[in-house]
Amino acid sequence: MQTLLADVVAISPLTDHVHKVILKPQQPVSFEAGQYMQLVLGEKDKRAFSIASRPSQTEQIELHIGAAGADSYAMQALDHLRQAHTEQQQVNVEVGLGVSQLRVEGERPIILLAGGTGFSYAKSMADHLAEIGCERPVLFYWGVREQAALYAHDEMQAWANSNPHFQYIPVVENAPQSWTGKTGYVHKAVMEDIVSLEPYDIYMAGRFDMIGVVRDDFINHGAVRENMYADAFAFIK
Repeated sequence: MQTLLADVVAISPLTDHVHKVILKPQQPVSFEAGQYMQLVLGEKDKRAFSIASRPSQTEQIELHIGAAGADSYAMQALDHLRQAHTEQQQVNVEVGLGVSQLRVEGERPIILLAGGTGFSYAKSMADHLAEIGCERPVLFYWGVREQAALYAHDEMQAWANSNPHFQYIPVVENAPQSWTGKTGYVHKAVMEDIVSLEPYDIYMAGRFDMIGVVRDDFINHGAVRENMYADAFAFIK
């Protein structure tokens, strides 16, 4: 883990409730794809966010912060970042945390499953796999409630088109009639597409309550617990 000071370079909206934040650390940053960072608001107040940028981007850190509600966990962090940006102050961050980073060794096919802004966790891994020319099959499932929340839809289609081993599968829970893709819960789409999950390495990010359900359903569908990765596992039964 690195403890760093960072400039808040930019904060821009991706949707009504999701913002992209670009930080520039004082020194080159080191982390693995799929790790997270903590924004230090106080000695005992640290807010965790997945890193959306890939490890080779050592000069910047990209975050996707979903914040709704004036006093929410994420909104307080976003307000802290906005204030620092306005006042041209640096923020304290701890980078390179987590145990659910991408395992690049091996030949097993990979499932990246993201619910909502869990997308940022999977994006870092997807971009890293593209950069290193991965030849393992990679299935990227992104589940959202509304179609408008697919803020990186075009980017992910381009990612899938860049490598014959990659597939991008967006899943919209409350889909309009015009939507021609998959609908419902994202993990149900995975189980509809794949007969058994036993051969796969599975990386997951989303709400803790969602991840608990996904874990149990996937195990019942053949997934091997030791080949499933989510930092949420440390906080759920």
